[in-house]
Amino acid sequence: MTVGTRPRAPRARREPASRVPPSPAFVSGAASVALRPALESPRRPARVLAAFPLAVYLEVRSETEPHVIALVTGEGTRLPNAVVLGEPLDGFSAGDDGWVGDGGIEIGGLGITVRRWWDPAPPLAPADPDRTAEAADRLAALREASPRQPGLVPGGAPALLAQGCLSGRLVDAVTAAERLIGLGPGLTPSGDDMLAGLLVALRHLGRAAGAPRAVWLADWLAATVTYDARTRTTPISATLLHCAARGEASPEVTGVLRGVAGHQPLEAAVTRLLHLGHTSGADMVWGVHIGLSAVLSLRERP
Repeated sequence: MTVGTRPRAPRARREPASRVPPSPAFVSGAASVALRPALESPRRPARVLAAFPLAVYLEVRSETEPHVIALVTGEGTRLPNAVVLGEPLDGFSAGDDGWVGDGGIEIGGLGITVRRWWDPAPPLAPADPDRTAEAADRLAALREASPRQPGLVPGGAPALLAQGCLSGRLVDAVTAAERLIGLGPGLTPSGDDMLAGLLVALRHLGRAAGAPRAVWLADWLAATVTYDARTRTTPISATLLHCAARGEASPEVTGVLRGVAGHQPLEAAVTRLLHLGHTSGADMVWGVHIGLSAVLSLRERP
């Protein structure tokens, strides 16, 4: 600076104009009551695990289940951990960040508020003994005749699981269940789908048909498959195993149980379940058949 001159005031720094994020578009949805603890707790971060035209799967950063929430359209499968929306699911990608809690979900500029709840484990009315006994053979015939076949082959762990459940031998059933967790490819491996069908069938049909030992077996198997499911299988499948352990399932599965119990036509319900996914439906039908056979066997025992 030259002596006798006034210092020049520094030029004000121009800050870039801040971008105001657009306000989220809000829609309402109908949620499974299995999600009530997650949705009504304080907000927690979440991220998109997988995105499809009819379903988006969110992983909630939580140590409790449900660990994964499925956002589905009315045309998608209403999984027991689902929020059903009337809006299309566009513009989502794996890795997108969001929030879950305080009564809703925010993800990718979409805000979801739960307005209605639905029950993924509706009680099953008492079963018709004659129709339930006939249903076992009919269910096996429908499964074998279907072009949709399970992802697992007979023998091995599935055979041991069936023998253990049929005889009520807990060691065999638990050993087989441990081998099946996470067995097979996909978001929901075939072994998990089979176990899910089995758990729901044992619990609901055991109560409806008066077979308390089948419910007892369901309790033990539920504890086995949920103990370390998060480390043994995919996050989506682990959550569905936790749901099945509580008797929660999609309407396609509960429809088959009602058909087995004699409360609605069986064949149409089995056909709907068999067409679920690539092999998921067929694997679940197999698990339901194992559970039904066990219920029929165990209800005759003290």
